[in-house]
Amino acid sequence: MSDAAVPAEALTAWLAVAVPDIPVDGPVTVERISGGHSNLTYRIVDAAGGSWALRRPPTAMVLATAHDMSREWRFISALAGTPVPVAPPVAYCSDPAVIGAEFYLMGFVDGAVLGDEASGRLLPEPARAAAAHSLVDVLADLHAVDPDAVGLGDLRRSGSYLERQLRRWHRQVHESSVADLDVVDAAHERLVARAAELPPSDVRIAHGDYRLGNVAVGPDGAVRAVFDWELATLGDPLADLGWLIASWGRPGDRVAPMLAGPSLADGFPERDELVERYARRSGRDVSDLAFYVAFARWRSACIGAGVYSRYVGGAMGGASEADGGAARLASIQVQAQAALDALTE
Repeated sequence: MSDAAVPAEALTAWLAVAVPDIPVDGPVTVERISGGHSNLTYRIVDAAGGSWALRRPPTAMVLATAHDMSREWRFISALAGTPVPVAPPVAYCSDPAVIGAEFYLMGFVDGAVLGDEASGRLLPEPARAAAAHSLVDVLADLHAVDPDAVGLGDLRRSGSYLERQLRRWHRQVHESSVADLDVVDAAHERLVARAAELPPSDVRIAHGDYRLGNVAVGPDGAVRAVFDWELATLGDPLADLGWLIASWGRPGDRVAPMLAGPSLADGFPERDELVERYARRSGRDVSDLAFYVAFARWRSACIGAGVYSRYVGGAMGGASEADGGAARLASIQVQAQAALDALTE
């Protein structure tokens, strides 16, 4: 089995030279792993039945500064051996001639990826609170890593992380195919003003999309690996916590979460419990978290605009949406409006 975005024969030839320990007696099999709206992930099976995971960018319409595979590779390589669980890095290929884009290979980590409410219900109910607690603990462990100590210090940039993020995502949302950006722009204006009033934050590794849908958990709920480092950077750790909380939906919520995630199932703890656990384990002041939740909702609208553009442009490796992206467009407006409302309360 192969895929147009990852030609099996070309990948097999590269593996034979770059990773000779992987048995490749005949072409490897390539299977797109379901889920993921940006960089593409594939399961690679070698001649002995061993499994590996390959990450590559979308097939077209790549926004500026996005989908840098070498950056993902660098973060998982730096974090391997720290208390933060990541898939073992195996090899990186910078030559786009091999499969049509740069890519990297990592070990395949077995575990449940809880990407939606249905998957949350598949996790045994006694393990649901444990999964939430483990998720928070790993986030605190990530934010405890000294970027300089793991060789990422040169990624540190002068100036405000929030200012850079607000500028970057505002620019990129205006490069998308979404026509109506009035609410996005209004929320951006308020975020810029409020960010200027916040105290300086310490600089730590920020994952950028930290949630249960981007980790593998075991049957006991323990996080086995954190995936999808494409948005990782050095920045404000509370941005990760805000993102987690904004995506942590609960039954009866007045405002929809950024996605219909697993925490909508019974047995997952409330948001306040997650925030308190993070504050206790990390020692950080979380009194300004409401701003970071609003920022997360706004940023998710900007990211959603980019994903919508790639879907309508046919750049998602053959994936499509039955409604032509109408629900995604509506979600962009809902999240931008929720951010704006929170900033005007």
